[in-house]
Amino acid sequence: MENYFVYILRSESTGVLYKGFTTCIERRLFEHNNGLTRYSSSRGPWKLVFLEKFESKREALVMERKLKRCNPKYLETLIQSARNIV
Repeated sequence: MENYFVYILRSESTGVLYKGFTTCIERRLFEHNNGLTRYSSSRGPWKLVFLEKFESKREALVMERKLKRCNPKYLETLIQSARNIV
């Protein structure tokens, strides 16, 4: 069974937060930090600050969509929460 992850990255140069979904967090972090993604290529380096695991792709995609609509204050609270497995 494949695991699905929702993650938040913080740009170490600008402080901006990036929210995303993946099945392989190591590969995805590599892509963000090596200019292989359009949005994040000019804003790095990136640090993983939040990670949550899901058993279904649907659950993970629903959570990613919710995170993309959250305000920064809520995201900072989430990063500090027990849900974060980083």
